[in-house]
Amino acid sequence: MIRKIIEIDEERCNGCGLCVPNCAEGAIQIIDGKAKLVKDEYCDGLGACLGHCPQDALRIVERDAPEFDEEAAMEFVKNLKENKITVEEVLTEEARDKKPEKPAFVGCPGSRMRVINHENTAPVVEESGNGDISFSLKPQLQQWPVQLSLVPVNAPYFRDADLLITADCVPFAYPDYHPKLLKGKKVVVGCPKLDNLDFYIKKLTAIVKENTLKSITVAFMEVPCCNGIVYAAEQAVKASGKELKINKVRITIDGKKEQV
Repeated sequence: MIRKIIEIDEERCNGCGLCVPNCAEGAIQIIDGKAKLVKDEYCDGLGACLGHCPQDALRIVERDAPEFDEEAAMEFVKNLKENKITVEEVLTEEARDKKPEKPAFVGCPGSRMRVINHENTAPVVEESGNGDISFSLKPQLQQWPVQLSLVPVNAPYFRDADLLITADCVPFAYPDYHPKLLKGKKVVVGCPKLDNLDFYIKKLTAIVKENTLKSITVAFMEVPCCNGIVYAAEQAVKASGKELKINKVRITIDGKKEQV
């Protein structure tokens, strides 16, 4: 139903807590230093809390929300006072109730996010009937997609990851790309000459800023235009405000690896 309900501007809120005692239903609580609406059903929408916020962070809006449940609100306040329940438990329940069913993937199949697990990445030794021995390397790619323009900023595989930023010609020129560069890393790929470098900087900044990366390696070709991807990585780390050293690896056209 569309009804009146409190809205909290967390940018303005300084966590002073003056609004809490003025909400008899306990709908507003201080969580992680900010005032939050614990549950829609606990807010009557009358606005008794208004005028008690020195930051002007509270206002009444009209939106789709469950009907006010006075009985449940009073029971919550009682249980809170008697330490029979915590705000965190109610928030967890609220998040679980609101969590939508995971929709079926819609879009290009090539953009669908996947995590790839290789159980055994050791080289495979094969012996032919005439005594010849050959080695085949296992792939080291751990996620999909890899194109910088397609990877989600908050992909779960970026959590505590070693990130490899690769100029897209590198895997063609460097024969040991999988075992000596890609192994153990999450990768994004792009061409600094043909693509939009400003977009790369913004996308990389978001990835660095919003994830807990452990390290960053940039693999690029020796040709001058390829330095653009190094520049994009440097600008992204700088803009993110994080202190991460960039490991730079240059690949020559004839396939040699050079540490910069």
